[in-house]
Amino acid sequence: MVKITLKDGSVKQCEQGMTVLQIAEDISKELARNALVAKLNDQIVDLAWSVEEDGTLEIFNFASEEGKNAYRHTTSHILAQAVLRLFPETKLAIGPAIADGYYYDFDTEHTFTPDDLLKIEEEMAKIIKEDLPLVRKEVSREEALAMFKEKGEKYKAELIEDLPADALISTYQQGEFIDLCAGPHIPSTGKIKAVKLMSLAGAYWRGNEKNKMLQRIYGTSFPKKSELDEYLFRLEEAKKRDHRKLGQELKLFAVMDEGPGFPFFFPKGMVLRNELENYWRQIHREWHYEEIKTPIILNRQLWERSGHWDHYRENMYTTIIDEEDYAIKPMNCPGAMLVYNAELHSYRDFPIRTAELGLVHRHELSGALHGLMRVRSFTQDDAHIFMLPSQITEEIKGVIDLVDSVYKLFGFSYHVELSTKPEKSMGSDEDWEMATSALEKALQEKGMDYKINPGDGAFYGPKIDFHLQDSLGRTWQCGTIQLDFQLPEKFELTYVGEDGQKHRPVMIHRVAFGSIERFIGILTEHYAGAFPTWLSPVQVKVIPITERQLAYAQKLAQELFAEGIRVEVDERSEKIGYKIREAQLEKIPYMLVVGDKEMESGTVALRNRKEGDKGSVDFAEFQKKLLEEIKQKK
Repeated sequence: MVKITLKDGSVKQCEQGMTVLQIAEDISKELARNALVAKLNDQIVDLAWSVEEDGTLEIFNFASEEGKNAYRHTTSHILAQAVLRLFPETKLAIGPAIADGYYYDFDTEHTFTPDDLLKIEEEMAKIIKEDLPLVRKEVSREEALAMFKEKGEKYKAELIEDLPADALISTYQQGEFIDLCAGPHIPSTGKIKAVKLMSLAGAYWRGNEKNKMLQRIYGTSFPKKSELDEYLFRLEEAKKRDHRKLGQELKLFAVMDEGPGFPFFFPKGMVLRNELENYWRQIHREWHYEEIKTPIILNRQLWERSGHWDHYRENMYTTIIDEEDYAIKPMNCPGAMLVYNAELHSYRDFPIRTAELGLVHRHELSGALHGLMRVRSFTQDDAHIFMLPSQITEEIKGVIDLVDSVYKLFGFSYHVELSTKPEKSMGSDEDWEMATSALEKALQEKGMDYKINPGDGAFYGPKIDFHLQDSLGRTWQCGTIQLDFQLPEKFELTYVGEDGQKHRPVMIHRVAFGSIERFIGILTEHYAGAFPTWLSPVQVKVIPITERQLAYAQKLAQELFAEGIRVEVDERSEKIGYKIREAQLEKIPYMLVVGDKEMESGTVALRNRKEGDKGSVDFAEFQKKLLEEIKQKK
């Protein structure tokens, strides 16, 4: 018998040699029915894996990342099998699972077309219906090499040749199809339910442009057709909401060929940006931060001292001034260190909370640039909190509360990840352990669920990352809290303690928006350009039916403008229906249509962006309600 410890801590006695699936069946028929793969003693394994010794076991379904990856990796094998059935001369490269799907790279003289994708999908459906078991087999390197060379699979042979001579090579077989693969896989092709091939692309073998260009087929799969349909709907909706498209249509922002990665903001985009910055300043005043501003260009010695010159040099823009090296700042932190050091501090001063809307520049590869989401020049809403060691937990909890209030305002839900020490880092293991424990303690005391993200911390300290979920269910990493024991040491930050001696403060780096530009991109897609009234570049459009009402329309607009409301009058000699449609396309929250009747009665015919015609309303009453809506940031 072997003892198996399950995820909930319970221990199950099992016969030696039982498979993971048999153990799952013993626990629950439903668990076994939904099981895809498992983690046995920290190794992800197939359900057919036999358990030979005591250990821990966790079983995954499609709701887990492990389950999704195995499900879609198996679908990529079905894709490859279908392609070989239809195009037998094809040579196979690789076919991994990726976020939301999978791909497979093929070498074939035939050029795949969208019509081919439909035929391949039909063949995949046949393979799924055949319910072929996926059988793992381990062979020697020599056997594997002979097998794939005999099949003429030169790409597989090349991968095998890169492995150690004594390596055991795993293969998976389903029907007539055999693939080189580490696995794991789900039990059979019949467990795949809903499949869709999405697109075609070119890809160099092993990502090297000196190698042959292969044909890549992308696809996705789900356990239910309804889930696939929902995913495809979200993709179509995402295309409509693309911030690059909406940014142009709504005249907010653009990235131009003359400045790749350096965004331009138009007047309406600046209104949106300024409103966000005004809100940022308001909330930071409420949380007792003091705003600072630091230079964009600072000398090389500063960046050497901070560690950026050694750890981040390839991402920095540099220049020479007076025959000395300078860098355009990629981060605001070193400037904040200099501000702190500009005066002496006592323990009574803490915590000191400084905040900066700091423009930074980072060299991103051109292929990685994407609208406002990935740029080379952006404004971080940085804050640096200097504190006593005894204040760490409370300050982190305060930052969590601030960030939470920001995201709730915009209607975002989020999840939290704790990122730990990366391979390239500064400082002792003891400092890292202390910093990581402090972040974890704050999360636990706040009662927050969080995921550990091993090795993804900043080079100077661990961090808490906030991943927003937008209206389409996509996630974006925005806010972060980084605890840093390193930079205070590097910059010799001190304060005078109760004992009259000098001590080293602890520091938190944190952002809420992340970057103003990226946050605007996310908001644009989240709201599909229909921003809340308080953020909308134009909040009201007054639309006279004919020129006779133009003076009345202008009078209403002047009254709204005097109250700080952003208003426009559509003075064009166009039909009223056309004007209303135009305002609707501009996603303006309120339209005030005025004709002779409204002019005589001092009213307006109100149209709401969402609800359409609201009928005749008193203008003064509308104005009062609008001001309240803007004030409350509804």
